[in-house]
Amino acid sequence: MRILLLPFRMIWGFISLVLNLTGLLLGIVLGLAIMVIGLVLTVTVVGAIIGIPLMILGLLLMIRSLFK
Repeated sequence: MRILLLPFRMIWGFISLVLNLTGLLLGIVLGLAIMVIGLVLTVTVVGAIIGIPLMILGLLLMIRSLFK
């Protein structure tokens, strides 16, 4: 079961690292910027493969910044 959760733990660890290096307010702004870039990429059909994970990463970054 641990191997199935490994990608999620790695993403959460990466988000925690970014927040520790940048700070909470900058983490919120960075999360919003990543979400906008993901949205722009999702508008193009080809970029949706990269855009949707970027939007999710930006959302997780903003949630982690708000509730830390």
